Amino acid sequence: MSRNDYEVIIGLEVHAELSTKTKIFCSCPTEFGGSPNTHTCPICMAMPGTLPVLNERVVEYAVKAGLATNCEISRNSKNDRKNYYYPDLPKSYQISQFDKPLCENGYVEIETGNGKKQIRLERIHIEEDAGKLNHDDFGGGSLVDLNRAGVPLIEIVSKPDLRSSEEVEVYIKKLKSILEYIEVSDCKMQEGSLRADVNVSVHKPGEPFGTRTEMKNMNSFRSIVRAIEYEVDRQIDILEDGGKIDQETLRWDDVSGKTFSMRDKEDAQDYRYFPDPDLVAIKLSEEYIENIKNTLPELPESRKERYLKQYGLSEKDANIITASKYLSDLFESAIKVCNNPKAVNNWIISDISRILNEKEMEAIDIPFTGEQLGELVILIDKGTISSSIGKKVLEELFENPKNPEDIIKEKGWIQISDEGAIKEIVMKILEANPQSIADFKAGKDRALGFLVGQAMKETKGKANPKMLNEMFLEELKK
Repeated sequence: MSRNDYEVIIGLEVHAELSTKTKIFCSCPTEFGGSPNTHTCPICMAMPGTLPVLNERVVEYAVKAGLATNCEISRNSKNDRKNYYYPDLPKSYQISQFDKPLCENGYVEIETGNGKKQIRLERIHIEEDAGKLNHDDFGGGSLVDLNRAGVPLIEIVSKPDLRSSEEVEVYIKKLKSILEYIEVSDCKMQEGSLRADVNVSVHKPGEPFGTRTEMKNMNSFRSIVRAIEYEVDRQIDILEDGGKIDQETLRWDDVSGKTFSMRDKEDAQDYRYFPDPDLVAIKLSEEYIENIKNTLPELPESRKERYLKQYGLSEKDANIITASKYLSDLFESAIKVCNNPKAVNNWIISDISRILNEKEMEAIDIPFTGEQLGELVILIDKGTISSSIGKKVLEELFENPKNPEDIIKEKGWIQISDEGAIKEIVMKILEANPQSIADFKAGKDRALGFLVGQAMKETKGKANPKMLNEMFLEELKK
């Protein structure tokens, strides 16, 4: 049997670190980095006699995420202890939420090859992060860093509504975009701010769902897609050979491109949940929820519709720009300066996106401002520099962000627009290319483009291309 004879069932548990200044149950900073065990205190290190106090901002951010993903917000919620031992979890239990999460029954709409599809959300709940183990190959042991212990998380649990790795990638990107727009998480996957546990099973249509396996803590789109593809093929091969799938937790190895068993997969009863006796219930008033709802910013879908109507962007371009809050904010602030949305759109879609890919950078790491991008567009519109010089200025903005006008003065990149100087260049190029003159007179229009290109090369892109075109035509028609 082929892979097409099986249906793939995927559910995701996405963990997002919240952008609060302090941890969920103490006042230690949440910022990434820092020397090991310097962002810690007796509470997040679980010293005897310490008591947690819930950070109200964590509740606010979770409710924001719930409202932005069409969830029902619980008026009466609580924290629970989830009991399991990991060496980087100092309490030997995690404070999470079990039967009364803050948000339930939401959905996220994604765009698939077959049109729009709603991915249902079972719940969004708050919990604390664990620490981190640094494996010391030379010392032959592992060192525990508790800086991350107690950093607040929301866990967004989907229903098993996803049917392919492509759908999963679109879904996580949409979630990432929403969380960025409402400013509850920076979603920096390379820093572990956004990561996913992926549950995969396969079955033949008409039969009950198969046994699922779970791949933990995955923090790149590429790895998630590769891991799902591998795991689906692995499960089908086992079933085709007459074997059975074990319910287990797997580790994805990006180098070998394979999954490896870590442990049997736990069920809820294995965690022995019970209400945390040190924390009071979370009771939310209608007014509290309404106030948060009223402060929700414009979400990606709404911003995309506005770009289509207000600026006349294509559906494809609007999708790319609004998928990232940081690209969209760059676009907004640039057009306030230059009032040329089409040009700003073209720079973002082509050159800026290309440089981000080449440098393997996220949009959040763009070092220059929208105002500086807008100034660059103005310099080109005014004819101070050519588009080709504009590309050089953009490269420089990524390396050394400052006022584009200062860059072109320092580099001597101001466009040559003096009529006498342009005439001199034109005559020199014509003299050196008699064949192109003959080609043009024979009706070969491409010859003009070649001559202009040679002139731009001669002036290192500094000659005014419009003036070059006009002057070459004038000379060629004589």
